[in-house]
Amino acid sequence: MAVGIIIHIAVGTEKRTEFFSQDRIRIGSDETSDLQIRSRLSDAATVWFEIESTDGVYRVVEFDPSLGLTINDKPIRRYIAVNDGDLLKVGETDVSFAFFSLENKSALITTNRDQPYISRFIEEAAMESATSVKRDDAKAFLREFSRELMREVSITTKLITLVLIVGFLTGVFYIGFAVNSELRESRKQSEQQSDIIKKLEEKLGQTNDQLGQLDKTNKDLIKTVSLAPNLRVEYGSAVCLVVGVYDLVDKRSGKVLRYADPQAFRPNPYEPSQPEDPSAPPLAPQIGLTTEGNGSPVEYDFIGTGFHVGGGYIVSNRHVMQPWEEDDQVKQMMVIANGRARVKRLVIYFPNIAQPFPLKVKELGTREDISISMIDPASLPEQVPSIPVDFDTDSAAIGKTVVTMGYPSGPDRLLAMVDDDEAKSINSRFGNSRQNLINFLAQSQKIVPLTTQGAITDLDTKRIVHDAKTAEGGSGAPLFGQSGKVIGVNFGVFTENTAANMAVPVRYAVDLLRKAGWKTPEEVQKESDSQSQTAAAEPNSNSSVGGKLQ
Repeated sequence: MAVGIIIHIAVGTEKRTEFFSQDRIRIGSDETSDLQIRSRLSDAATVWFEIESTDGVYRVVEFDPSLGLTINDKPIRRYIAVNDGDLLKVGETDVSFAFFSLENKSALITTNRDQPYISRFIEEAAMESATSVKRDDAKAFLREFSRELMREVSITTKLITLVLIVGFLTGVFYIGFAVNSELRESRKQSEQQSDIIKKLEEKLGQTNDQLGQLDKTNKDLIKTVSLAPNLRVEYGSAVCLVVGVYDLVDKRSGKVLRYADPQAFRPNPYEPSQPEDPSAPPLAPQIGLTTEGNGSPVEYDFIGTGFHVGGGYIVSNRHVMQPWEEDDQVKQMMVIANGRARVKRLVIYFPNIAQPFPLKVKELGTREDISISMIDPASLPEQVPSIPVDFDTDSAAIGKTVVTMGYPSGPDRLLAMVDDDEAKSINSRFGNSRQNLINFLAQSQKIVPLTTQGAITDLDTKRIVHDAKTAEGGSGAPLFGQSGKVIGVNFGVFTENTAANMAVPVRYAVDLLRKAGWKTPEEVQKESDSQSQTAAAEPNSNSSVGGKLQ
């Protein structure tokens, strides 16, 4: 009757033999297995099979059918007996198990020492080795020949032989000592040379590090020099010109507010609010507004900059989308006439695209000068890229290079980029209508953002101060960091101090974008891949798998 079992495991070239005496043995990759095999046969750790001793015979009681187990090249089944020499394989892998049972001790033959149980094939091999006859004829002949030779040799010969042997051994010892001394000296010299080589290697490593730092510095310089042109080529098409028109309406009736006198002066917020003569009194605001008559409506146009961050979402400033909040004269007119501002037209123009895109405001910052607007994603041209946003809060630091792209000075700056004769001709045709002028510039593909480069001069948690040149109309422009991603949104321009242009850190814009439903291009791609995998799995969801338990 078997009192235990020996299992010989082979995993590739690694082999091992284990002995088990318990009645039930669990084998698999699970940590609770009695015999644990580390192999990537399944996604999770499982028990591959279990054997149990019943009436002195081990049988397979449980197994994982997904592993393709075979015993003696035949499919395994439940309650099959495991005999000596049986070979169990795991599918097409290199994992196999050989089994050998152990027998009880003989009741008639005993020994006076503790003897562990051994398998039958080991016991038979030992008995065969013990019963084999060993022949020592050669040893006996040499032994008798040596004794006879020693009897015939004289004492003188023995002494001479002894002296020769002693001299030989002395010479051997001397040569060995000399060789050992030479080896010791060579080892010492080798250690000194190794120390010299090690120091040279350290110096070489330091030199390589210095060369690497120099190469990195050169690459950073090249990257810094080419940062603005590269960004202009890669993301210039995503920087848009914001153009809008708003008027004033009565809060109660919603009717358009007009000037009482049709010939009254219509103030323009883009012209100086004071007369050219410093000695003249300040211009009085037009307070004679009414909802009746044929007077000119109180209407203003405005421009600014925005940029596309993916999914049709446009980032700009709050004061670009609500310019009346920054105009004291307009606010005074609204208070006196009990009016409010109403946006009549709000569109954006992308470079090299003739048609405007209607813009809808989604979110406005309450404390920070940020606005989130949106155009129809289906109408977005393919050539308009998504400008990446830098989520690293440490990317902005004093002294680092920055690049801004926008539309400072609006159409005036765009006209300055064409020939004088052409500019005069355009002005003569459209000078009285800024809307028509911008439409013409868009048709002529002359709407191109201005790209300037500078450095961060000051920094706090809510402001990034830099000296990249810009002007009025550049509000809402993206501020790129050295990583090539947006780190801020321009909102303040000081024409008298070029080192005091200010931007809102981009994290405030990200908060509003998330609130409006924006997702990064990476998140959109991940969701698309997940949906594709789900759609691909749906045709197989209704299929059934049949099985038979043996």
